[in-house]
Amino acid sequence: MRTILIVDDEPAARYGMRRALEGSYEIVEAATASAARDAVGKQSFDLILLDLIMPGEDGLAFLRSLRASGGTTPVLIVSALDTARTAVEALQSGAADYIVKGFDIEELRTRVANLVRLGELGAENERLRRELVAEGQFGRMLGASAVMRRVFEMAERVAPTDATVLILGESGTGKDLLAQEIHARSPRAEKPFVAVNCAALPENLIESELFGYERGAFTGAAQQRKGKFELASKGTLFLDEIGDMNPMTQAKVLRALESRKIERLGGSHSIEVDVRVISATHRDLAAEIAAGRFREDLYYRLRVVTVDIPALRAHKEDLPLLVASFLAQLGSRHNRRAVLSRDAMESVRRYDWPGNVRELRNALERAVVLSKGDEIGAADLPEEVRDNAGAAGGPRDGEGDSFLGEADFREAKRKFEITYLKRKLEEHRWNVSRAAAEIGLHRQSLQEKLRELGIQRPRK
Repeated sequence: MRTILIVDDEPAARYGMRRALEGSYEIVEAATASAARDAVGKQSFDLILLDLIMPGEDGLAFLRSLRASGGTTPVLIVSALDTARTAVEALQSGAADYIVKGFDIEELRTRVANLVRLGELGAENERLRRELVAEGQFGRMLGASAVMRRVFEMAERVAPTDATVLILGESGTGKDLLAQEIHARSPRAEKPFVAVNCAALPENLIESELFGYERGAFTGAAQQRKGKFELASKGTLFLDEIGDMNPMTQAKVLRALESRKIERLGGSHSIEVDVRVISATHRDLAAEIAAGRFREDLYYRLRVVTVDIPALRAHKEDLPLLVASFLAQLGSRHNRRAVLSRDAMESVRRYDWPGNVRELRNALERAVVLSKGDEIGAADLPEEVRDNAGAAGGPRDGEGDSFLGEADFREAKRKFEITYLKRKLEEHRWNVSRAAAEIGLHRQSLQEKLRELGIQRPRK
C-alpha cells in the first residue's frame, strides 16, 4: 500500500484528509515541519500533503529544504491561502500541485491518485537511469569500464543535491557534458544552465560577463546588462576552465558564493542570486595554488564534491563502445554506413589519444567523410593515429625529456611516468615482477599503473 505523509498543524484538517484517503493509502501525520523532517528521515513516502501556514518553520521553507537535500517525493500543497502569487511561489519551490482548503473530497482523491502515479513513473525513470549508469551510460557520456562507472555513480549521487561540484579532467574528456547531465538530473533541471568559458574571455571582460554592468559603467556600456550569475537564477552556473580565471575575479566569485549576492559593475547595491555552481578545469589546482595563481579559499569552496574524469588512455577498454556509438551517429549524419576494419581498430587501440574523447570523435568523423567505402581502413585515419605519434608506449627517439617542456604539471608527470616505466620494463625484458621489485612497487600496483597510463608490451 502506498504511504502518504500529511503535514498540517490543525488536527481537524489532518483528520479530514486522513478519513478521505485512509481506505486506499497508509497515512502518517505530522503537526510541524520538524516532525515531518523526522518522518521523512525514517521512511520513504509516495506523496506529501503539506500546509503552508504552520508555527515555527512554514511549509514553503520545509519544501525548499526538502528539495535542497535531494528529496524528490511529490508534494501537494493544501492551504487556505487562495492567491495566485502563493500558488506560483509554491510551484517554483518544487511543489507538484496546489489545492485550496474547502475542496471537494473527490477532487482531493483524484489529485492524490494522479500525483502518486506521477511519483511511480518518476521512480521507474530513476530505476532505468541507474541501470544505464551500471551499464556504462550517463546521458550522452559512455564508458563501461570500472573507472568511468565510478565517475557516473558519483555524478548520479551528487546530481539531486545542491552541492557545489568541481570537475577535473584533461581537455576533451567531456567535463562540459558531465556538468550538463548533473544539471539535467537536479531539481533545477527546468531552470537555466548557463556556461562560461573562463579561458576564452579576456581578463577585462570576464568580470562584466559574470556580474553584469550598469549603464555608463565604462565606455561602451550604453545600457544595463545582466551577468551570467543573474541569468542562471534558480538554475546552474557552469564555470568552465576556472583555473584560468584571474585572481581579482576569483576574489569576487568567492564573495558571490559565500554571500549569495553579486554587484554589477558600476552598481551601488547588492543583488541576491540563487545559483548552483559547477566548475571545471584541466589544470592541477593544487599546483596553481602553490604557484600563487589560484586562491586556496576559493578552491575549497568549489570542491565540496570533486569528480575526476580519467583520460581516455586510462580506460582504453571503452574504445569499442565509444567507436561504435560515434560511428552510428556520424554515419547517420553523413548518410553513410561506417565500420572500422581490423587494422584501423588496432591503430585506434595503439594510439594514446592526447585529445581524449573529443579527438577520437573528430578523427572518426574525418575517416567517415574521406573513406571511399563503408569500411574504414587504417589509411583513412589521421596520420598521427596511423603512425602512432601519440602512443602510450612512450616517446620516440630524441623525445625522452619531452615532459620538461610541458606547462601543465599533470601532463609532464604523466609523460615522465611513461618514459620511466617503459625504460625499466625494457631493462627487465618486460618482466613486470622484476621491474616492480627494482622500483619498489608491488606487482599489482605496477600493473594498475600500466593500465592507467595505457602502457602495453610491444608486439614482436
